Amino acid sequence: MYRRKLTALSYAAADTFSSSSQTEYRTLVLWLEDQKIRHYKIDDRKGLRDINAESWPQAFNDYLTELGCTVLQKSPEEILDWLIGFAVRLVFGDDAEQYRKYNSEFISNLRADQPRLVSSNPLDNLDFTAPEFKAGVENLADFLQVTKHPDHLVTLQAICKLVSRRLSSKAIQNPKSVVPEGQAFNYKDDSLGLLGTGDHKVDDAAKILRLLYINDLRELQTRINEAIVSVQAVTANPKTDTRLGKVGR
Repeated sequence: MYRRKLTALSYAAADTFSSSSQTEYRTLVLWLEDQKIRHYKIDDRKGLRDINAESWPQAFNDYLTELGCTVLQKSPEEILDWLIGFAVRLVFGDDAEQYRKYNSEFISNLRADQPRLVSSNPLDNLDFTAPEFKAGVENLADFLQVTKHPDHLVTLQAICKLVSRRLSSKAIQNPKSVVPEGQAFNYKDDSLGLLGTGDHKVDDAAKILRLLYINDLRELQTRINEAIVSVQAVTANPKTDTRLGKVGR
């Protein structure tokens, strides 16, 4: 979710960065301050520079407060997304004229000699980055009670999965076919064969991923079984035309 912004900022690890790693997370925060934001004087960055210190979260919170961060109460991913966006705005402001030329007219002229496909599908003409589109996705997520992701396109994927599985015409006609049966499984009290990391949040996330993987395997096995049954229906009772048989030369 950060790749395009980090690539625009020329961050060396843009393709491999993972916000789930504390070391990578804190290293990126320090790099943004050192290379792009430069809010503190060099000597005042000591609190951010010691990424292994227990006091780092407080130093980071103080830093965000000074920057005027508007998402302090949000998740670490949303906070980092805000900070990266803040750095992008500063870089843009340093040389706005250089970037302003890359407008829609510039892109149109660049593609003028290329063949253009005209689609009759109205979805192809949507601007998926428009504020109105993002607001629509968030409203739909609230209506369907889908947990929102910092990247609205990821939220939209979750909505699509919910609609295709739970709100299809087949599911509406037979709701019991898509409603899980049985008692709820308390994954927190089961190791699921995983070794603990010492961080209960990481452990819970790993357990959830394993359960989702098991669910995908079950769906795959069901489809394989259905395919086998279909093939057996064709091959189980072969019909033989004895008139075509030959004996001897």
